[in-house]
Amino acid sequence: MKTAYFDCPSGISGNMILGALLDAGLDPNFLKREIGNLRLNVSVSARYRLQIRKIKKHGISATYFNVEIKEREKQRNLKNILSLINKSKLSKNVKNLSSKIFRRLGEAEAKVHGVPISRVHFHEVGAVDAIIDIVGACIGLEYLGIEEIYCSPLPYGQGQIKHAHGILPNPAPATVELLKGIPTYGTEIKAELVTPTGAAIISTLAKGFGNIPKLSVDKIGYGAGLFKLPIPNLLRIFIGETELKTEHDAILQIETNIDDMDPTAFPKIIAKLIKAGALDAYITPILMKKDRQAFSLNVLCQPSLKDKILEAIFTLTTTFGVRIYLVPREKLLRKYVSVNTHYGKARVKVGSIGSKTVTVSPEYEDYKKLAKKHHIPIQKAYQAVINNLPSIAHN
Repeated sequence: MKTAYFDCPSGISGNMILGALLDAGLDPNFLKREIGNLRLNVSVSARYRLQIRKIKKHGISATYFNVEIKEREKQRNLKNILSLINKSKLSKNVKNLSSKIFRRLGEAEAKVHGVPISRVHFHEVGAVDAIIDIVGACIGLEYLGIEEIYCSPLPYGQGQIKHAHGILPNPAPATVELLKGIPTYGTEIKAELVTPTGAAIISTLAKGFGNIPKLSVDKIGYGAGLFKLPIPNLLRIFIGETELKTEHDAILQIETNIDDMDPTAFPKIIAKLIKAGALDAYITPILMKKDRQAFSLNVLCQPSLKDKILEAIFTLTTTFGVRIYLVPREKLLRKYVSVNTHYGKARVKVGSIGSKTVTVSPEYEDYKKLAKKHHIPIQKAYQAVINNLPSIAHN
C-alpha cells in the first residue's frame, strides 16, 4: 500500500503540504489544469496566480508554493464552498476528500464561535488561497497514488497572530479545536507553525500520528514555509510502500513509583483508572534506593485523556509526581466477529497483517457471561468459543 508520512518539525500549512507534494513528483502543470476545473476566476470575485519555485532553507533545497491573490474576494460560508467543489469537473475522490476537510473545518469554527455550522462564515480559510491549498492537496495525493497518510506529532509556536477577528493567541482557536486528541508539543519559536488549513487537512486525512511507519521509501519531498526560523521552515514528506500492513498511533505512558501505600489498594486503583478511560494500568514490584520495597504504577491512555488520568492518579495514590512519555504504537489490523456456541454468542477479536489473519482472541467479558449464565467453569465457556474459531480464521 502506497503510504505518505508527513514529518513536521517546523509545523504544517496548506502551502507547505502542496510544496512537499510538488517536490515529491506532483506535476505542476497537471495541478494547474485540475485547479482550473474549480473555475475560481469565474465563480468568485478574485483573480489569482500560482507561484511554484525552488528555494533553499538552511541550505536544503525545497519547493515553495504560494497563491498570489490579485483581488480579494468577500467571505463565504460552507455551503458556498461545497457547491463550488461539487459543481467542478474534479474527480469524485478529490471532491469527497476536499468536502470532508471543509466540513471538519466548519465544525471546528462553529464550535469556537458558538454558532450552528450553517452560520459559519470563513475568513482566511474561505479565501481562494485556502480553497486551492485544500483542493490542491487532495489533487496531489491522488496524483501520487497515496492511499494512507501518517504524520509526526505537531509543534506549536508562541506569541500572538493576526486574524480577521483581530489579534488571537497562537495557535489559533480553530487550530487547537482541530488538533484535539492529536499529539502536539510546545516550542520556543514565535511564529504560527500550524495553520488552521494545515490542521484541517492533516487531522482529516492522517490515519495516525507518531513515528514514521515501516516504509520502503522511494520519494522524498520538501515543502518550504514562509518564515525564517532558527530551524529550517520545511515540511518533509516520505512516500513509499508499507512493508508491514499494521496500524500506527501514539499514546501516553504515565508512570510513578510508590513506596508508602498498602498494596491491597492497588486492584481498586487500577479498576478506577480503567473506568476513567485508561487503555491499561498495571503494577510492577521494584526495589528502590536504600533497599526500599516499592511498586511502579504504569498507565496507558490517549493523549486527550491526560488531565483526567492525572487527576485520578493524584487522587487515588500517594504520589507527588509522575513521568509522562509519548509512546508510538504499532498494532495489528483488527475487527470483531460474533461466534455461535451451544451456550450462546460471544465476540472474538481477529488480528491481521493486511489480509492475513495472525491471531484471534475470544472477548473475556463475553465468555465470562456465558459461564455465569449456564453455571459452567469459565474455561469451559472459553473452550466452546475456541472450538468455533476455524470457521472465522480467514474472514
